[in-house]
Amino acid sequence: MVKPTIPFEGVPRDALTIRRLLETPIVDAPDQEIVYRDLRRHTYADMRERVHRLAGALAALGVKPGDTVAMMDYDSHRYLEAFFAVPMMGAVLHTINFRLSPEQILFTIEHAEDDVLLVHADFLPVLETIRGRIDTVRTYVLLTDDGVPDPRPVRFAGEYEALLAAAPPRYDFPDLDENTRATTFYTTGTTGLPKGVWFTHRQLVLHTFGVIATLGTAHHASFRRGDVYMPITPMFHVHAWGLPYIATTLGVKQVYPGRYAPDVLLRLIAREGVTFSHCVPTILHMLLKAPGGEAVDLSRWKVIIGGASLSRPLAAAALARGIDVVTGYGLSETCPILSISHLDPADLAAPAEVQAELRTRTGRALPLVDLRVVDEGQAQVPADARTTGEIVVRAPWLTAGYLKDEKASEKLWEGAVLHTGDVAWRDARGFVKIVDRCKDVIKVGGEWLSSLELEDVVSAHPAIAEVAVIGRPDPKWGERPVALVVPRPGQQVPAERALHAHVKTYVDKGMLGKQALLLEVRVVDAIEKTSVGKVNKRALREKHLARE
Repeated sequence: MVKPTIPFEGVPRDALTIRRLLETPIVDAPDQEIVYRDLRRHTYADMRERVHRLAGALAALGVKPGDTVAMMDYDSHRYLEAFFAVPMMGAVLHTINFRLSPEQILFTIEHAEDDVLLVHADFLPVLETIRGRIDTVRTYVLLTDDGVPDPRPVRFAGEYEALLAAAPPRYDFPDLDENTRATTFYTTGTTGLPKGVWFTHRQLVLHTFGVIATLGTAHHASFRRGDVYMPITPMFHVHAWGLPYIATTLGVKQVYPGRYAPDVLLRLIAREGVTFSHCVPTILHMLLKAPGGEAVDLSRWKVIIGGASLSRPLAAAALARGIDVVTGYGLSETCPILSISHLDPADLAAPAEVQAELRTRTGRALPLVDLRVVDEGQAQVPADARTTGEIVVRAPWLTAGYLKDEKASEKLWEGAVLHTGDVAWRDARGFVKIVDRCKDVIKVGGEWLSSLELEDVVSAHPAIAEVAVIGRPDPKWGERPVALVVPRPGQQVPAERALHAHVKTYVDKGMLGKQALLLEVRVVDAIEKTSVGKVNKRALREKHLARE
């Protein structure tokens, strides 16, 4: 029996609020499934009721418009419900990055002025180390996968499922101005304290439809009704790139994996028929190399890679498994998606090595995104696939600035454009290719050398599992490139001379500048990453070049 849906009453028909994103799937796909690991499955109609119950439970705890509700959870149905219920109340959802240090987590809680904190039982040890110094949070709610209260001495208002069960099935959501702040999260940059980034209802809705327009009209790696969606990007990180809002708007089956584990992810892909995901390159690499993973059919899987550069060898390995892999680009400050490297029909007929090169480009801009590559005078550089400059953007879904940080906000928006800090070139077809971060470009003998392009080349060597290139000071050249390499299991990194020969083949083809021949090679056990999986080059420079 189909459950009756709850009508939307009093919603301004011209208001771009998150509440509007729930309308179509509830009407058109009430029986569609939402799955959480091996633990739970329910329908969109159930989700709609749970969103109402969550809002009612939070209101009973004293949450009112303008308050901030924080969330510490894995990718789950609970997070999806909070994505809607909290902003729809007129409150602000703060998605906490649980991979930050306890001190950084404390800073974000206090800086965001969280009033209520929903926390998974797995993160209670972290909470207990900082709870005595949290001044803003007045109420804690426990999240568990089994519904059993945790015995540790944190005073909870209740357990999530019990609170929802006790709440009424209908909540009277207020009419909101579309420019009401909906979400806040904190960037995990490599310098200074995390910065608070925030977005309004209007920005989230416009981003949702901008991405739908792009993915729905693509010749490949599309995302449409009939797909099965599973995020493999933390929901605390830029709303899981905004894709849960898109999946819900489309009314597709959604699968939430909880804590990431290769065997769980592969099992869910196979069992639930997952066809669309997004992740950072390290996750894709992990799944391709997971024991037993070769037995899983990935030929229907479409994946957007972001957060770090997708190398050509990794793209080629994914294509060899039948994965339709593309690059997506954006920043925490851009909601985040700005461009995707979708190919044209003629490109799809090209050899795999040609496709791999195109798929690893930064891509072409989405509708409504004014993306430019400019020189130091802010003039656009030639679209010749060679001349580089900084990417600057304007779009209707970019953050207005950093929370409580006017100086950093002014720098971000200097000249009335958002500065990405990414160095790139553009070709005549509109494809952009990032070659480095402004702060990571290596200047050798007065010439710029892209650390990302050099990493791509070194990673193509069969003995190399992972590489990061940084510049070290040099009295003659200004800087010299240093490759920090992690060998593949069971293999030894070849002598530096052999790697030089490997790099030289790319220099001879004109794919790298001759400055790359000054490369130094150092073997390391691991490449330091930020909390969202990006290579932390600041930490690498401090660790390996501190005395230089």
